[in-house]
Parts: sequence; structure tokens; C-alpha cells
Amino acid sequence: MNLIESSKVLLETRYSELRTRFDPEQGVLWTLVSQDEVPCVTNELLENLLHHHGAIKKCEGQVMLQTGTFDIRYSVMASLTPKVFNLGGQLALFRKLIDRRDRAGLLAYATKCIDVIYPRIGRFDSALCTTITLIQGDALGGGLEAALASDIVVAERHCQMGFPEILFNLFPGMGAYSLIARKVGSRLAEKMMLSGKIYSAQELHEIGLVDVLAEEGEGEQAVHDFIKKQERRANGFQAIQRVRQRYNPVTYRELIDITTIWVESALKLTEKDLKVMDRLVRSQERNFIHSKEVQPQRNAA
Repeated sequence: MNLIESSKVLLETRYSELRTRFDPEQGVLWTLVSQDEVPCVTNELLENLLHHHGAIKKCEGQVMLQTGTFDIRYSVMASLTPKVFNLGGQLALFRKLIDRRDRAGLLAYATKCIDVIYPRIGRFDSALCTTITLIQGDALGGGLEAALASDIVVAERHCQMGFPEILFNLFPGMGAYSLIARKVGSRLAEKMMLSGKIYSAQELHEIGLVDVLAEEGEGEQAVHDFIKKQERRANGFQAIQRVRQRYNPVTYRELIDITTIWVESALKLTEKDLKVMDRLVRSQERNFIHSKEVQPQRNAA
């Protein structure tokens, strides 16, 4: 596939749960999650992201527009849902698959999650691309795992983040341990996963999981400011990212092995555990409906 065709696939594909745009001035590819239902990690979102990430890799770090050819220097992921980045795995689906003892179905879902975050962890095999996550709302469970797959995390101060899975006797199994342990240490990774505590963006900034802290409503500007600041040290920064990947790489095998442990653990949940999961599902739905009633939808343009 040539560059023209690859660029068309990347920028002109219409997705059900994604919006994309490219800023040629700064070389920023924006990937914006847009969901009409409860903003969680649905199979449909995973399929959208699998296709989109594949398109990024096929472009081999460049986009061709009518005005010229531009490098993809930054890949930024954000959410268009007000006050929510992503609420995590689709718990209602988990419940159905566990009830059916459907190990294959759970593993297929979990593997798809790994297949989505792994290219982002590897920066789409591009030596020039820096990945950034912009968090402007709550990021929980699998949503936070996806956010941490980027090189840089920018979060607005009001955001709440954490791993509530331990409340129903499970753990976040799609990258959390691997990503947190490499960034701030295994002790903190285990503390976050076993406590079920919901942290403020300020707290995660203090321990080093959030790289840039922004005021409410100023997250996008904080991304632009970070990129502008990077211009003076881009070569050195990119080199350090490559060194980090070489020194302590996150392998696909590691992620798959851990998510297989997650599947086996999910199948051991008791009815009492599943009732707690059900309550969280209802809470997610109520909170999202309330949020939609009081908040306007952000513009994708």
C-alpha cells in the first residue's frame, strides 16, 4: 500500500466509536474516542482501535495531504465524553461470559485489549513518534491501563483514576502491572491494584504516573505546550524513549501471559463477587446518564 492510500485509510476511515484528525503544523495525529453509550472498553471500540492502529503502522510515520507530506511526530489519544476518559472493561459482558464459563470468549476479549495497546507501547514501530494520552475525565480499570500505554500522560487536575477491580475480587489484567511497575516500581503497582483506591490526578502526578498536570479545561492546551517545549530537545527525548524500550521492554508474551492469569482468575469469581460487579455496572450506567444530562458533548473538530 503506497503512502497516498495509507493516508486515506488513516484519515478518511469513518469509525463508529472514534474520530481522527491530523494537525500538520505540529505533526499531531489526534485519536478521539466518541461513544454514545457508557464509555467503556467495548468490543466495537477495540475493533475500531485495532483498525486505526494498523493504519498508523502502515503509514510508516508519514501522512500525505494535499499540502504535502508530513511526519507523524505525536499520536495523542483523548476522549470526547465530558468528564470521562474511559470507565474500563465492559463489566456486563464479563458477567455474561463468566456465567457461561466461556473461557475462550474472555480470552478473546482480553487478547484484543493487548493487541490494541501493544502497538502504542511500541510507538507504532516509529523512531519519530511520541505517544501522548490526554485525560480530561475519570479513567478507571482498563481505561487507565490504556491511558498508561503512552509515553506521556497529561491529565487535568479534577480527574479521578484507579483500579476498582479488587472490589469484586479481580485485578486489572491488560497491562497495568507491566506499565506501572516499569514507570514507578512494582511496589506501587501492587499497592494501586490491591487497594482499589481512586486517586486524584494530583496524587498520580506526585508519584510519577501523570507526567503533566493541567487545570480543568486546559488539557488540550497543555498538550500543545508540551509539544512546543519538546521542540528544543526532541532528538534527545526520542533517543531516551528508545533506550528505555531497549533496557526494559514490555513484550507481547509478557502481556499475554498476564492476561491469561486474568482469565483464569475471572472464572474463579463467586456469586458474591459477581453481585458486586453488577452493582458497579449499575453505578456506571447511572453516573453516565447523569453526566449526559448535565454536560454538553465536546466538539470533535
